[in-house]
Amino acid sequence: MTRTAEGILVLAGTPIGEAADASPRLAAELAGADVVAAEDTRRLRRLATALDVTVAGRIVSYHEFNEAARTPELTDELVAGARVLLVTDAGMPAVSDPGYRLVVAAVARGVRVTAVPGPSAVLTALAVSGLPVDRFCFEGFPPRKPGERAARLRELADERRTLVFFESPRRLAVTLAAMAEAFGAGRSAAVCRELTKTYEEVRRGSLDELARWAEPGVKGEITVVVAGADPADRPPAEPAELVALVAAREAAGQRRKEAIAEVAKEAGVPKRTVFDAVVAAKPRS
Repeated sequence: MTRTAEGILVLAGTPIGEAADASPRLAAELAGADVVAAEDTRRLRRLATALDVTVAGRIVSYHEFNEAARTPELTDELVAGARVLLVTDAGMPAVSDPGYRLVVAAVARGVRVTAVPGPSAVLTALAVSGLPVDRFCFEGFPPRKPGERAARLRELADERRTLVFFESPRRLAVTLAAMAEAFGAGRSAAVCRELTKTYEEVRRGSLDELARWAEPGVKGEITVVVAGADPADRPPAEPAELVALVAAREAAGQRRKEAIAEVAKEAGVPKRTVFDAVVAAKPRS
């Protein structure tokens, strides 16, 4: 095995559907790496065959069930000077896939970490969703347990950025129904299925409509894009609520003027409205 003076960890994005989406750099890295750590070694070999690439380095598995045990081994290889290529089944390693643990370990040991950019289900779904793309946040897979899922979605109900989720086709209908309950049945969304593959489908509509559409069952890899909250859709805050929010900020050490300004911004009301509520709430002597 050829070693360099310094090891390097290369995170490589792999196609999410079409093998033709693979970059020339990915092919070169597959051919030249000392070690290729793959989420599924069989899929890796199929990809290499499709790209007409011979993987000369050692191939090892690296997935959610062995990453804790294998990370120290791969880190030692990196420190010793190996070029380690990390790939997952599809998309970029460490994004809802194995990889983060190894990146942290490599950085802690002073190993250089770089990436080969590649296809991303998150960005692809966002781009084709028809929803705002100027600001967004990625939430990964929602919790599987109903109570935890409902609590997480309630936390996101006022998020103004476009939201992107992954979800299992088996849980899609219940998750969309839970989103409709937490975000509002009329909130716009898009379900992106089998992106870049033969049966690619992008279904757009309200959360309520999409939940009903998914009830009979859906197949394939799923990415869900949900519009952010519109402040205009929120019921106006009651004066007592505004006063309580200002009081909480003051108790935390914030000056009243700053507290009033921030509460007004969060509630989507004029600062004068908050100021008047605070003044009216003062006990009269």
